[in-house]
Amino acid sequence: MSTSTFTIAPAQGGVTAPAGFSSAALHCGIKAEALDLAVLAADGPASAAGIFTTNLVKAAPVLLCQSHLTRTAGHARAIVVNSGCANACTGDAGAKDAIEMARLVGDALGCDPHQVLVASTGVIGVNLKMDALRTGIPTAVRSLARGKGGDAARAIMTTDRAPKEQAVSVTTAAGTFTVGGMAKGAGMIEPHMATMLGFLTTDASVEPALLQRALVDVAKETFNAITIDGDTSTNDSLFGLASGASGVVIDEAGYGALVAGLTAVAHDLAMAIVRGGEGATKLIGVHVHGAAQESDARQVARTVANSLLVKTAIHGADPNWGRILAASGRAGVPFDPLKAVVHVGDVLLFENGLPHDDAAPLAAQYLMGDTIRIDVQVGEGTGEATVWTCDLSAEYVRINGEYRT
Repeated sequence: MSTSTFTIAPAQGGVTAPAGFSSAALHCGIKAEALDLAVLAADGPASAAGIFTTNLVKAAPVLLCQSHLTRTAGHARAIVVNSGCANACTGDAGAKDAIEMARLVGDALGCDPHQVLVASTGVIGVNLKMDALRTGIPTAVRSLARGKGGDAARAIMTTDRAPKEQAVSVTTAAGTFTVGGMAKGAGMIEPHMATMLGFLTTDASVEPALLQRALVDVAKETFNAITIDGDTSTNDSLFGLASGASGVVIDEAGYGALVAGLTAVAHDLAMAIVRGGEGATKLIGVHVHGAAQESDARQVARTVANSLLVKTAIHGADPNWGRILAASGRAGVPFDPLKAVVHVGDVLLFENGLPHDDAAPLAAQYLMGDTIRIDVQVGEGTGEATVWTCDLSAEYVRINGEYRT
């Protein structure tokens, strides 16, 4: 396949926009009310890939998915997702519950349960209401259909303020394929892998190993480049499924088009997670450049993005460049502070070891907006990276102080 040129255009339908996928969502009783169960299914066995939390404390569904993807050599027929209960730190009972969820879907679809992946999100340390799932899962599978991606995106929400879904079409010389996706996440977000839960689908034909490689490359610049509060969940999972229904075969020559399509969807979903963070009022991009290498720039950017003092200053529209520079200096990356340069938006606040306090009023006015860019130059190197975060408000404290009650 030759893809020296390709074009990307918006598409409708979210995670079921690509051909060969259907979904269903319903309220089965895990939550007191609202949708709490979703099933995403391929028409037949699909190539599958996954990236999972680096937290040593892994939820039962994460361990099950890792096992199933290994056993099937990267193939899956469906993913079942519940919200309202993380099924994490639930011992042997939690492991058996995750296995039963996969079996229930497999029985209803008529497929090997090892071809079913499982994802859960919600409160840690609470057992699933299996009676509700034993009724809900078969009911959901019976109602699978195209065009229900929006319902599925709502069913996976916890403290999210709105559902997150996106889709694009990618036109190449070999034909057009579609990429869709949905995600959830609003708190406990610094994935070090993906987002809290993310699902990407495509109707391109992609071998599992190539799909896994693409998922890793895409996550690096999207889901792995966001942080809300610096916490990595027990349940973080990013899934990729490729049905092949479009007939467009992706090989090394077409890899760039595949990554571009996946990135277009993943970037929008990742930005929606940050902008919709618990209590958030501003989307903040922290761009660091001039580092010796990309990893150094990313480490500085992540440290600034996770600084509570930086996040609260921006929430209050305080152009406190000192907090930005101080966070940069404790990132563990060597640089000469006398050569550092700090901008907020286009406003220069620090260079040559001295502040530009006369520009503070202009910077404060800029910080009143809802999309903020911080720029830090740490040297003359070629390494650069951007990490996205949000401000920290009193509402974040209220939401998390009341989460279990």
